[in-house]
Amino acid sequence: MDWEKYLNKTINCDCGHTHECDIQHIDIGENVIEKLSDYVKEHKYNHICVVADVNTEKIAGSKVYDALAKAAVKYDKFIFADEDLVPDEKSIGQMFTQIPDNCDLIIGIGSGTLNDLCKFCSHKMKVDYFIVATAPSMDGYASDVAPLIVNNLKTTYEKVGRPKVILGDTDILKDAPLRMVTAGAGDIFGKYICLTDWQLAHIVNGEYYCPFIADIMKEAVTAVAKAADHGIAERDPKAIGAVMEALVLAGVGMSYSGNSRPASGSEHHMSHYWEMKFLQRGEHGILHGTKVGIGTIVSLHLYKYAAKMLADTTLLKKSAPKFDKASWSKKMLDIYGPAGPSVIALEEKVAKNDDSNVQKRREKVIANKEKIQGLIKQLPSIDETLQRMKKIKEPYKPEQIGVTEDMLKIAIMYAKELRNRYGLLQLLYDFGQIEDAAEIVSKQIMKLD
Repeated sequence: MDWEKYLNKTINCDCGHTHECDIQHIDIGENVIEKLSDYVKEHKYNHICVVADVNTEKIAGSKVYDALAKAAVKYDKFIFADEDLVPDEKSIGQMFTQIPDNCDLIIGIGSGTLNDLCKFCSHKMKVDYFIVATAPSMDGYASDVAPLIVNNLKTTYEKVGRPKVILGDTDILKDAPLRMVTAGAGDIFGKYICLTDWQLAHIVNGEYYCPFIADIMKEAVTAVAKAADHGIAERDPKAIGAVMEALVLAGVGMSYSGNSRPASGSEHHMSHYWEMKFLQRGEHGILHGTKVGIGTIVSLHLYKYAAKMLADTTLLKKSAPKFDKASWSKKMLDIYGPAGPSVIALEEKVAKNDDSNVQKRREKVIANKEKIQGLIKQLPSIDETLQRMKKIKEPYKPEQIGVTEDMLKIAIMYAKELRNRYGLLQLLYDFGQIEDAAEIVSKQIMKLD
């Protein structure tokens, strides 16, 4: 991968926006961790703090410490004792209290949660951070967003900065648990859905859309699809490296956009809902990308349902649903528990379910139904995607991760309430089809072989 064409330059795009990504170095390949000392010396950092958890330190700690010894720099370290780290207020507070005041560089050792915590804390402390990846498990390495659990709600903090350096040493990555590698693949497969949602929002809401960024995301998906067909299951270092490159490339796409829109759609909303419910029950073990992969299969079925709806003039002419805010609010408190008030506050702020806003979107959809049907036809087939996921032993149906049929139905009907982001789920709601779609698709999904 030629990272120079993406980094440290200003791209005046045909979309009318200027794209930038201020990551200075991305190295993915064999023995790239040896470059860590050069990058530390390049910026003359004097007071480094290494942050890891008990698992990631075992995986790559010694290699990081050896590289820092070569750079002859002082460093402290903070190792989370949690076996299953959660990116919440407690973890953030621990970092703030443990990182020395004179720290001028945080070096994170880990993947999703560790990266998000280092990203957020380095932003708040106004210091640089590097990330040494231990698994190709998610697409947030290069993005400038940090999804955290705050007040029991999955909350994405945008524009919190990016690492100065990303190191993905394939000698480390190839030994990651296979479930983490396949979770990374699942996260990338989700781009099929979020890119379609993004174009849908552009057509219906006039939301900003950039074909250049979309092409970057498509390049990432193509690379992982190829690796899934040849090499992931066998832990081939080149295939694992290709997954890591695709995940970082997707993060660069998010950086160019300035938010997570190019990489997060309806499939992510369902994933976030399930994650919140698991956390509320004290269950932490299901990886984000794994849930996204399952959300992708669900969304492909839902888009198939939406295509039939768009072709049915009778359905399109049915009256719009009437939003009963009082009963809806009661439902949100029941469904989301401690996170319910935050969900209600979002609706009060943006009124996405307001009858007049729903009607405006319906009119746009009806006027552009052929164009939207064309988008849906470009999606990969359900069978093709399932076969890829089965080949790499990636979970593809809810019951494999403890999501019941009831949890699946609720996610289809209400996961859209987590974000002010138009997409497939809101489309189905706007035409009064979300409950029927949830009933029909959930049964189809639960019957998958």
